[in-house]
Amino acid sequence: MPGMDPRMMKQAMKRMGIKQDEIEAVQVVIRTPDKDLVIDNPQVVKINMMGQNSFQISGEVKEVARSTSIEVSQDDINTVVEQTGCSEDEAKDAIKEADGDLAEAILKFKKDTE
Repeated sequence: MPGMDPRMMKQAMKRMGIKQDEIEAVQVVIRTPDKDLVIDNPQVVKINMMGQNSFQISGEVKEVARSTSIEVSQDDINTVVEQTGCSEDEAKDAIKEADGDLAEAILKFKKDTE
């Protein structure tokens, strides 16, 4: 409320059961299905009103397109190779096709050998 003393505002909010805590954050990321909203140098306030938490965030917002490529670790490749006897390249391709799901990648090879 413009023109109101911040101390009086805080007391009024306390009487209404509203508690605010400032959170020291470096970056806030909001993930959507197709992109990320990245907020650098944010000012984050956690507001608790009658047991419900909400957050107020302000800062420098930029949109970042989400990468659709899946990173496959060597451990994942080794797991699929050990379970199926396939080559490392085949294992890596199967993991990518399965969107990173190792069980699905292994099952693909099991089905192919039946």
